[in-house]
Amino acid sequence: MDEPRRTVVANEPEAAVALEGATRAPGSRGSLGPVALVVAGALSVQFGASIAVLLMPRAGALGVVTLRLVLAALVLLVVCRPRLRGHSRADWGTVVAFGAAMAAMNVLFYQAVDRIPLGAAVTFEVLGPLALSVIVSRRPVNLVWAGLALAGVVLLSGGGFDRLDPVGALFALSAGAMWATYIVFSARTGRRFPQADGLALAMAVGAVLSLPLGIAEAGSKLIVPSTLGLGLAVAVMSSVLPYTLELLALRRLPAPTFAVLMSLEPAIAATAGFLVLHQALSALDALAIALVIAASMGAVRTQMAGKTA
Repeated sequence: MDEPRRTVVANEPEAAVALEGATRAPGSRGSLGPVALVVAGALSVQFGASIAVLLMPRAGALGVVTLRLVLAALVLLVVCRPRLRGHSRADWGTVVAFGAAMAAMNVLFYQAVDRIPLGAAVTFEVLGPLALSVIVSRRPVNLVWAGLALAGVVLLSGGGFDRLDPVGALFALSAGAMWATYIVFSARTGRRFPQADGLALAMAVGAVLSLPLGIAEAGSKLIVPSTLGLGLAVAVMSSVLPYTLELLALRRLPAPTFAVLMSLEPAIAATAGFLVLHQALSALDALAIALVIAASMGAVRTQMAGKTA
């Protein structure tokens, strides 16, 4: 449910083009440095999400989304200082669509984690980029990965979503669909705006769109100092810090390797849920998450193999 890092996971062609220029320096393939940065970014995102769950009793799911997007937007606008003039109507249309997708993805995801465990929510959510990868690849082998992911979902849902709140599962699946939309507009924004300017502007759009929802749900609770402090922690851990770490990593790390590492997000989310929220996984849940991770990794490798064939 997070920003530029999600551009690569689905291997959508535009996303790959947007990041191919940010590859590693010669001779750095064996370095653990950029890999460690990516893993640290993923840990930051998911532990930030777990803190967001702890914050929900104070501000509600929509209030937490608003705090995260507004505070992250303020930080990015101050740091990036994006130029507002000189952009075409198409440029602004793209960044507004990117921001709207970002806001919708976050709203849906936080509604999901308010109802079902974090690991399950991320597992359902990752199906969006995986489906996009299968669709754009058009390689028959990706049907195998789709089937593997479907098997994982069936296991996770207990054969019919009986063990999970069906509304929460639906929110997570919807967040995955918005993640796929986010990927498309993230890549387009990256080509139209220099550095992280597009991200900062899109985050501001998302913040403006989410603000009425957060105010309606939480009202003055949003400005309680302790709530603001936790909201800032969520914003930094889930947006600002991972973006910075991954931007540094992508200077030395091949995009396919980055995408494979991002496929581990459901496992990282499940770990964060266990350690912070005490959301234990059954053996069946662990197997289900492993199947979805394997499917995501397989789809990544298949598409990248197709590009080099």
